[in-house]
Amino acid sequence: MLSVHAVRQLRDFVLDVTLSVRSGETLVLIGENGSGKSTVLNLISGILTPDHGEIVLGDRTLFSDEKKIGIPPESRKIGHLFQSYALFPHMTVAENIAFGLRCRKVPRPEVAFAVTNHLRAMNLADLSDVNAGRLSGGQRQRVALARALVLNPDLLLLDEPLAAVDMRAQAAMRSELRDRIRSAGIPCIVVTHNLRDALELGDRLCLIEEGKVVAEGAPEKVLGMRENGFIASFAGSEPRNGFMPRASITAHSRRPPDSRPLG
Repeated sequence: MLSVHAVRQLRDFVLDVTLSVRSGETLVLIGENGSGKSTVLNLISGILTPDHGEIVLGDRTLFSDEKKIGIPPESRKIGHLFQSYALFPHMTVAENIAFGLRCRKVPRPEVAFAVTNHLRAMNLADLSDVNAGRLSGGQRQRVALARALVLNPDLLLLDEPLAAVDMRAQAAMRSELRDRIRSAGIPCIVVTHNLRDALELGDRLCLIEEGKVVAEGAPEKVLGMRENGFIASFAGSEPRNGFMPRASITAHSRRPPDSRPLG
């Protein structure tokens, strides 16, 4: 379980969000560019520090201004996949996946075992010795996700996870990503501007406008708010590879969070 209340003064407005995510649940953040979505992820992961608030993950308080707690990013046990994937292009696929483990001084045999397992799980074994700079968008996405999951995180934060994936490969990658998130069985927050990502990955949607949560709930509930300008545009968007009809939103297959394995 993740519980967040974070306040931070940004350039144009004060970000003030309160949200929670259960184990095995995926919350998708949507909203205009510059509304504060990625900032929320950075505050949770520790890249940025709230001015006020509290962030609790499981039984650990990651941040509290009142209690004077601020756990550093590397100790939060959070897998953070950035929009750019942030791979080291001069390193091999295996070296990129191992990077976080080595930073944590994990013994070499344990690193090798974990990396081998994740290479196999993400269908990357044949690319183990290939430099990351030579990979396609879909391959880089799998490497970045493997690098996040190899740390056995208690939380996943995914910022535009399919933005760099070729349009033709997005459907397959979206399905693979959904399966990996569900098998992890931990809370997950996804930031996306893609309607299909929101529908197929999210158990709940959270609309953020100028640093405030203005709507939250099941996808069909939030996407039904057509009086909201962003929602009207977002829900009416049609990806080139096809749009899921409005009637399919409610019928879309999504397992209840409580039916998934707990992390």
